[in-house]
Amino acid sequence: MTHRNAHLWHASEDLVARYAEGVLPEPDAWSLEKHVEGCAGCASRVSAAVRGTAAGAVLAQVRAAVLESAPAPESAPALVAAGAPGSAGATGVTGWRAPSRIARLLWAAGPAVRGAWLPAVLGVAVAALALSYGAGFPGARALLLAVAPVVPVAGVALSYGPHADPLHEVTAATPAGGLRLALTRTVAVLVVSLPLLTLAGLLLPASGAPAAAAWLLPGLALALASLALASFVGCRAAAGVTGGGWLCAVLPPVAVAPGGAVTARLADQLSRCLDGTAAQAGWAAAAVLSAALLTARRPAYDRPLRP
Repeated sequence: MTHRNAHLWHASEDLVARYAEGVLPEPDAWSLEKHVEGCAGCASRVSAAVRGTAAGAVLAQVRAAVLESAPAPESAPALVAAGAPGSAGATGVTGWRAPSRIARLLWAAGPAVRGAWLPAVLGVAVAALALSYGAGFPGARALLLAVAPVVPVAGVALSYGPHADPLHEVTAATPAGGLRLALTRTVAVLVVSLPLLTLAGLLLPASGAPAAAAWLLPGLALALASLALASFVGCRAAAGVTGGGWLCAVLPPVAVAPGGAVTARLADQLSRCLDGTAAQAGWAAAAVLSAALLTARRPAYDRPLRP
């Protein structure tokens, strides 16, 4: 089907021909479509093969109609001068593709690097610091540890699904979509939230609360559990179950505590949930089980998830 040269591979003529004719098996077609995103040579050959089929004429007519109805971009001269594809000033494929690669990276990372979610995480960290050093609240670390595991769950819920992508139905069926995209965005969420909230916890007085990093395994486990559950009920409902379950496990004992003992009761409850080898081992096991369930449920991500 293909031939390899060191770490590179290119589509064979037979593969390109079968793709153009529409008879290539779906997994091979996905692989070829992903490959041509970064291989100009194979992209040109595939494009030429498709243009030579009966569908090529129809596609050419559609393309011409779209171009005729589209307004001329005001930045066209600047693009030509900068080296747009097909222009005399073009400097090469690599230089032109750099902006699009950055755009794809920002899109793949989701709200972890764009939108209001990053400021919200920063707001949680700053609020905890202000509560401790500005208002003199002694239980700021305990309160932060109670909220921190829910933050990645919220990030996962906001970053994937029909509510996050207008083209979710399309991207879910592409090689770069589905579970791969969901995991990419989850990693971006964790990379942003884990260091920020852990650093904020380190800057806060302990006041009987667990260590600042004690929430990391629970946060990871809850994020993976949300992804696994989302394959059944959708991202937002899954986040509500996992995040709500955590809050229900931590906060009810605090609600019945006397006024002056709220901080101590919250710290004690968090110690039961987070402190010690047994508690951390339990969260590690939950993370592994959630990852295993997510692997088993991977085909569900090949279809659009529920809202």
